[in-house]
Amino acid sequence: MIRVVLVDDQTLLRKGLRSLLELATDILVVGEATDGQEAVGLIRALTPDVVLLDVRMPRLDGPGVLEALGGHAPPTLLLTTFDDEGALLRGMRAGARGFLLKDVSFEDLCEAIRRIARGETLLRPTVTEAASRNLEALPMSFERSEQPEALTPREREVLRLMAGGFSNKEIADALGTREGTAKNHASSIFAKLGVRDRTRAVLRALELGMI
Repeated sequence: MIRVVLVDDQTLLRKGLRSLLELATDILVVGEATDGQEAVGLIRALTPDVVLLDVRMPRLDGPGVLEALGGHAPPTLLLTTFDDEGALLRGMRAGARGFLLKDVSFEDLCEAIRRIARGETLLRPTVTEAASRNLEALPMSFERSEQPEALTPREREVLRLMAGGFSNKEIADALGTREGTAKNHASSIFAKLGVRDRTRAVLRALELGMI
């Protein structure tokens, strides 16, 4: 069972999520919190496998919860009613593994929880879908049958942030490194994937199932 803690200040939404997740045979809601400060103590006490964490809450917001937990936060999926780039970047910097809008379907939410529990990073669906739609339309500079050189774990992190549309500076901020280092990682990714720019790198990675 995947043990989940729900954190949201909206009681109706939180109870609704719990009722839905109870329909999944492999997901168990072990606790609920109504604000960020309560969430910090609950997460520390229950050590869940996955946290569903509202971005905007009283007393302490979602990214603030992750910052308070430091490097001890469980795999966390941020939930919000709007596509907030600033919250996404801050949340990822603090250790969030994924970001979804609250209008996501029940099936997609359960699959997101499973992916996060497996240690994956969840991209925003709008980014992935937009890139997929352009896959055939964009002239490619690589052979589809060619298998690229393996990316390092850090290069995969950089690639996922690229897919989120972040600049080199934002990537450097999120990973706690220098902008020049982020640029070097990007250049290495381009070389390994046999592409010349970010768009083709993301499309190539999607095609190969890397992200």
